[in-house]
Amino acid sequence: MQEYYYPISLLVVILLSYTFFQNNSTFLMLLTIGIGIYIVYSHETGHTATEFKDSVIKSINDEAHDFSNKKGIHAYDGEKLEKSVK
Repeated sequence: MQEYYYPISLLVVILLSYTFFQNNSTFLMLLTIGIGIYIVYSHETGHTATEFKDSVIKSINDEAHDFSNKKGIHAYDGEKLEKSVK
């Protein structure tokens, strides 16, 4: 059944886009065409938006790791903060 998801989703996108074109809704037509382009791109390349998001978050996390030691900023002390809260 999963082998039919890709062609069915493209057919739905084409039908929606045509319907929006007939109703003079240009924005929604362009939005559905963009969704169709994303579906084809992710199917052909295997790259998804979730994969892109995960790589961006990993990159930010790698850059933020030991930021205070790299920049010589030692103002934040988590243990001192916990003592003052208690």
